[in-house]
Amino acid sequence: MIEPSELKTEAAYERALKRIDELMDADPGTPEADELELLVNLVERYEKKVCPIDLPN
Repeated sequence: MIEPSELKTEAAYERALKRIDELMDADPGTPEADELELLVNLVERYEKKVCPIDLPN
């Protein structure tokens, strides 16, 4: 399990992506599913900060 905290480095981001891949088949309502949801949210926040996507012209 990865400790929940803001992803601040590329290495932390990569570890989170790897753990998400491991948890993709987690059953709803389990601690693994909760961890998956948390990691997905952290990854989304990191991606918005590091590589934001601008609106099209």
